[in-house]
Amino acid sequence: MLEYSHQSTSEDKHQSIRKKLNMQRQSLLKDREKMRDPEPCRIKHTEKQTENEENEELNEEEEKHHVKTGEKPLSCSQTKQKDLKKSRDKKSFTCTQCGMSLGNKHSLEIHMRIHTGEKPYTCDQCGKSFTQSSSLKDHMIIHTGEKLHECDQCGKTFFKASNLKGHLKVHSKEKPHSCSLCGKGFSHLQNLKVHQKIHTGVREYMCFECKRTFITADQLKLHQRIHTGDKPYKCSHCDKRFSRSGNLKTMR
Repeated sequence: MLEYSHQSTSEDKHQSIRKKLNMQRQSLLKDREKMRDPEPCRIKHTEKQTENEENEELNEEEEKHHVKTGEKPLSCSQTKQKDLKKSRDKKSFTCTQCGMSLGNKHSLEIHMRIHTGEKPYTCDQCGKSFTQSSSLKDHMIIHTGEKLHECDQCGKTFFKASNLKGHLKVHSKEKPHSCSLCGKGFSHLQNLKVHQKIHTGVREYMCFECKRTFITADQLKLHQRIHTGDKPYKCSHCDKRFSRSGNLKTMR
């Protein structure tokens, strides 16, 4: 009886040991499976791949933007070079005689004719010459007999309706443009701009004969008649001629 009891206890003990060993073996197998499981590595790789794909998309978008607009961020040195180029371009359209800055090469060429006296456009009817083709075109109306726009207040005529419209402000006493420095009013904005040069001291037009400077090209043109002897205004009664229309009116 004791022998049987001892044998039974011994078997139970062995079974318990085997059970523990089996559990340990199962646990070990599970750990090995986890170690061999590629999932964590695959997840990490997928995250990295997604990040790379996003970066590639951003790069593609940036390239598309550059291709479409042709614009790329300028460095400080590039910006400086761009500003210097603008400055050089502006200086290249500056008159070397009077310092006046023009918007483009063509405007500078026309402006230089004031100093050189060049008048390449000549009227084939009377031989009068002009610095610009537009001036010759306006002059030709005198010969063609084209109807002029006449002011019903003073009888003064104009080549263009827009010029007559501006002139009518003289009679209406309308002066919508005022000088911010002295308060003087003007009917035309251009007249205000010319007037403001009196305050700034800007005199862009210089006579080559006597070096005297003027605010406008028209003032220089009138002055140059002193040197050239040009007297375009003739009295209809005595044939006396004058360099200025105001002098002719005074005589009358």
